[in-house]
Amino acid sequence: MSKRHNVYVVELDQEVLNEKKFANENPHHDADKACLFVGMTGFSPDERFQNHKEGYKANRFVKIYGKYLRRKMYEKHNPMTYEEAQKKEVELANKLRGKGHAVW
Repeated sequence: MSKRHNVYVVELDQEVLNEKKFANENPHHDADKACLFVGMTGFSPDERFQNHKEGYKANRFVKIYGKYLRRKMYEKHNPMTYEEAQKKEVELANKLRGKGHAVW
């Protein structure tokens, strides 16, 4: 199995909380914690973030509100197989949400 997939975390501007869809997914977030997007990719996290910002297969929250990659939150996990990345994406999002972050 090829370990060429990565998980990544993007910090989003707090303005994303004005988006009803995002806010509804994070009713119990801690206002002192960052808003985050967790994803997985076959590209490098840098390439994938750039694609979001340019609108290529972009999540609209990242395209509009994405500020920068939060490398310390994900680098230790990469690279991994596709299956591992799928699982880790969910685990990481749940872990960060459990710490009070608003996560998409």
